[in-house]
Amino acid sequence: MGNAESVVVQKRLARFRPDERPVVEGVFERLQTGSAGAAGKDGKALTVDMVKASMGSVASDSMIMRVYACMTSIDAGVPMAPGGGVSREQLVIFLADTLRGTAEERAPLVMAMAQRGGKGDVATVDQIKQFLEDLISAVVQILAHRGRLRGWKPEHLGDGARGVKLLAEQLSSEIKVSDQQTCDTPCLEDWLFRISSVAVYLELLVSEGLLVTLPSRPPPTLLPLCREVSWGKAASLLDLPLLLFLTPLLPAGHSTPWRLLFSTHLHGESFTRMMSGLKGRGPTVLLLRDTKGHVFGGFASSSWEIRPQFQGDSRCFLFSVFPCMRVYTCTGYNQHYMYLNQGQQTMPNGLGMGGQHGYFGLWLDSDFGRGHSRAKPKCTTYGSPQLSAEEDFSLDALEVWAVSEPPEPEQDENKRSILDADPELQAMMEMAGKTLHSQGLREPDEDEQ
Repeated sequence: MGNAESVVVQKRLARFRPDERPVVEGVFERLQTGSAGAAGKDGKALTVDMVKASMGSVASDSMIMRVYACMTSIDAGVPMAPGGGVSREQLVIFLADTLRGTAEERAPLVMAMAQRGGKGDVATVDQIKQFLEDLISAVVQILAHRGRLRGWKPEHLGDGARGVKLLAEQLSSEIKVSDQQTCDTPCLEDWLFRISSVAVYLELLVSEGLLVTLPSRPPPTLLPLCREVSWGKAASLLDLPLLLFLTPLLPAGHSTPWRLLFSTHLHGESFTRMMSGLKGRGPTVLLLRDTKGHVFGGFASSSWEIRPQFQGDSRCFLFSVFPCMRVYTCTGYNQHYMYLNQGQQTMPNGLGMGGQHGYFGLWLDSDFGRGHSRAKPKCTTYGSPQLSAEEDFSLDALEVWAVSEPPEPEQDENKRSILDADPELQAMMEMAGKTLHSQGLREPDEDEQ
């Protein structure tokens, strides 16, 4: 960069490994040479057309203009390039702060992008929300454009555009705003420190949009692997922004695959069929939509088993998707995490999460198609409000996804006689003089051969 390199730039470059610094320093020239026909190729500044030429395939014009305005607002500690544009020093600082920066350093960048380069001291929540919509849309576009969907098929998923708005609203709801619904730079710093996904999305946008490939920082895995889904027939309530929201909340994160166990779209409306699909399958996500359009669900941290007692543990949670995207974790008030029962005369028959009998945070009756979400004012187990449009709801669609590796099958259980499984029964039959007809018909075990 020559002798005019500022102390600020030197400190930023020091964050990168020696083998990474040439990559960062070379972005400026590459953006210029890669924008044939772009005006202003004088070697002194980047134009917006040069940035568009690189980012156009993965980001909207609105997001690109935010990035460019942010770059031009950076004080690099050296004289600005004549005629405007983005200087080499400004670009390096932008790359260092987005790819290696702290929350304190990223907060001014987010402020500038939310204001589209404005110089104000505060941003409104609506400005932050619109910035997030552009950012999340770019992330979804990158996942599709770079072939990182990991088996998910957006054309068979839900409304992604609505999902972008819902996720942007959820992320912006985490900002501790003033009474005037505004936030200053320290407010954004606190938000970025607590909500790591914003920095992850910003880093992905910059590294993919400006093609900054750093050996020490592989692209983040944002989606879980999708397995065993016949997409030709399936139509899911999930969408990519919802997966971006839910996956980090799961104990296993992105490391385990999702498998579709039950869907009313594929398997019809049958409580028995749903139970056979989810029993003993490990952790699961339930996602449902009522006939009024509300979408919500729950995460079960362990396998569902039919029993008249509550089961599960404190890793379980409930969540809403529409009309707002929220998660509700355990309050510690009780341990009524999961409940599944059928065919009982004295106990409720159905599937429930949270609350108590008759007043579940989420309940699906064994008479398939009916349920309730009763919270006055909140579910005791999860602190969730009423998730459905009406307290007692009718079911429109339901999906159950396994979110772990398939459990190990019981050893040789399918090959064993019922007499082996219950030696006490065998002894009783022998004492009663009953002939064990199956004894001579079974194939001998390998260690008996």
